[in-house]
Parts: sequence; structure tokens; C-alpha cells
Amino acid sequence: MFGTSGIRGPVGEEVTAALALDVGRALGIDCGRVAVGRDPRASGQFLMDALTAGLRESGTDVLDAGLAATPTVARAVGWQDADAGVAVTASHNPAPDNGLKLWQPSGQAFDESQREAIARRVRESESGLVPWDELGERVEVDAGERHLDALRDVDIDGSPSVVVDLGNGAGGLTVDALQALGCEVETLNAQPDGAFPGRPSEPTAENCESLRALVAASDAEVGLAHDGDADRLRAVTDEGDFIPGDVLLALFAREAVADSDVESPRVAAPVDTSLAVDDALAPQASVTHTRVGDVFVAERATESDVVFGGEPSGAWIWPAQTLCPDGPLAAVQLVALAADRPLSERVVEVDTYPIRRESVEVTDKSGVMARVEERVLAEYDDVRTLDGVRVDFDDGWVLVRASGTQPLVRITAEARDGERCGELFAEASAIVETAREE
Repeated sequence: MFGTSGIRGPVGEEVTAALALDVGRALGIDCGRVAVGRDPRASGQFLMDALTAGLRESGTDVLDAGLAATPTVARAVGWQDADAGVAVTASHNPAPDNGLKLWQPSGQAFDESQREAIARRVRESESGLVPWDELGERVEVDAGERHLDALRDVDIDGSPSVVVDLGNGAGGLTVDALQALGCEVETLNAQPDGAFPGRPSEPTAENCESLRALVAASDAEVGLAHDGDADRLRAVTDEGDFIPGDVLLALFAREAVADSDVESPRVAAPVDTSLAVDDALAPQASVTHTRVGDVFVAERATESDVVFGGEPSGAWIWPAQTLCPDGPLAAVQLVALAADRPLSERVVEVDTYPIRRESVEVTDKSGVMARVEERVLAEYDDVRTLDGVRVDFDDGWVLVRASGTQPLVRITAEARDGERCGELFAEASAIVETAREE
């Protein structure tokens, strides 16, 4: 029922009002107060109503943040002294989808054991319904204002010009925060609309062409882009160039390390993160790899020497503030960097390397991966099986990993030299092909 990013899928098929009701009942068994909010998808209101009904009939009070960014909902759990939070969102997924993501008071998403407990209760129709005179209340809360106050703590020099592409999502708080900090802000796709008419929800380079063109043609110092629920942030330099995710991770991480007083700090990032991040941080800090997914990055970020966590897809975590990926926080942090020194200058200081990625269709993911792991462990020395099978070399690495949702095995190879990258990719591809044919 749960993926690493909560419950997601097509509305009316995998995600229904009945499922939201069941999740509310399951969550209400041991929660007295739950914060809820939603992104602007058309299905969001009835799913939140169903979720709320399940909570209230379990005796749980509901703190309704209404239309709100997912990080606002996640932060509200602690601010409102709630036991849990639920964001009704499919994040960067397309308009036909929706979902539910559950949050702890720390701002961290529900971990694997918590997700499984909810899934088991739903499967077994377990609930704790209360009499009519013990029903929970539904109270509207303004969590956005508290989130805005937290963002005002970031110092931005001068009055930089910023273009923000909200992607018709729930990230309007970013505009409010930047204006409160003295920035001149121009917006794209600012009207919340869950059909995402301006561009697809995920802020990829391809989907941010209008943002790139506007920044390049203006005097803007940075362009920012959110997904539908504003937990992700991607960016464009002052010259209109889209910043690769690994490079943006390196920029954020270097600044977090420089601001930290932790001895031997670490940065949490997924196992498929580029060597560019390792090299940008050395020797001041090191990268600690996690499974792919911001949930796993957040779990690692709970360790005291981890000062920053991020995924190149656009999820950025400052654990001293919150354990949820916070797009508006990332936005104001990046504008602060751009105001201090142009992003175009910062980006060229991060070395990047040849990297190849390919997906291979298979009929038996688990069988193929088991055979790949067996052979790799037998033939190579520096092997990790944290998430798939990764082999590290002095000059590069390869990763073979099964897709979490599709019948695919993904192959990634990176090296500091293009020819070597090709060699590593060919080795890994041959191993996968042999495992697929066995």
C-alpha cells in the first residue's frame, strides 16, 4: 500500500475515498490530534474529507491547514502539538494521481515500521470507533503564517530579483517569504490548479523551459521551480542555465558544512548520487549514502553529525530546522547564496563527470537482482547492497538497482573519465544481461 513516499496512485483506482477513510481510522487508533492539509488537486478535498471523517469517528481532533504546501503540513505537526500529520498529495506526480503522506512530530515522514502498522490495520479493518458524544473536532489552523515566520530568519543581502515558477501548485508561501525578505519577485504559473495547466508538476529541466527563458531575458539573479506540493525545489542560474540536481546538492551541502560547528560533518544523500558531491565536500566533510528516497535521507539526517541531506531530484533537508524536505526553505536559502555571489560562478566551481543511466525491462526483478548480487559479490571487492548493488572503484562506481514501481532494472555508471565510464557501464550491462537470460 505504501511506497517510500507514502500512498500514491490514480484516483478512483488505487486512491479512493474509502482508502482515505480507512487510513484515517487506522491512524486515529493511537492519535489524539492530527494535522492535515492538501495540494490543489481536484480530488484533494474529498479525500481530505474522508480522511478527516475516519479520524474524527475515532475520537481524534483534526487540525485542518487547508490548501498548504506539504512541508507546511509536516512542520505543523510539531507546532500544533499533534501526534501525526497527513498531507493529501501526489507531490510531483501527474494530475490524475493523488495520495497520502504521513508525518511524525519531528517533521520526519512515517518510517517503515509505522507505515506497515497503518497498512496492517487497513488490511485487517482495525479501528477504534467511539460513541457519538466522543467524536473528534475539526478545527481550522493557519500553519502557513508560522512557516513564513521560520523562513524570515534567513538573511538575504540587498533586494535580489527572483523568478518563481510555482507550477500551479501549493508553493505560494515561497513568494510571500521572498517578498517579506525584500526580494523583487516575478511569478510563473502562480494560480493553484491541480490540473497543472502551465507545465507538468515535476520541475525537470524540460518542464522549466519557460523559467529558463524568462530568467535569461531578464535581470533576475535566480529562477526557482516547485512541484505540486512544494516539497521539491529546482533552480536556474542568473544566466538561465538549469542547475543539475547533483550540483545543487553540492552547493547546498557545502554551505551547510561551512555554517556547521560539527566535527567531521557528514551529508546524507542517496546511493545514486554523483561523485561531484563527494569531491565538492572533500576534505571538509563526507557523504553518507542512503537508500533512494527522501524518507531514507531524513532517517539518516537524525544522526547528530549529519548537517544536511538531499536528493538530486529536488528534496532538501536541513535537520537543525526540520526533517521534512522543505521547498520554500530551500528557495530562500538559495536566493541568499545568489545574493551573496552569482550562482553561475558557484556552479562552475563544482566538477561534474560523465554518467550513464539506462533501464532494462525484465520479467522477474527479484530473480534478476539476486543473480546480479551473487555474481558481483563473487567478482568485486568494494560492494554495497544498501539499495541494489553498488561497486565502488578508485575512479568511479556502478549501481544496479530494481525500480520500485516498474518491471525495470536500472543501471548507472559514473567515472571521472568518459572512456572509463563507458567501460564500467558495459561491465554492469553485461552482468545484468546475463542475469536476465539465466
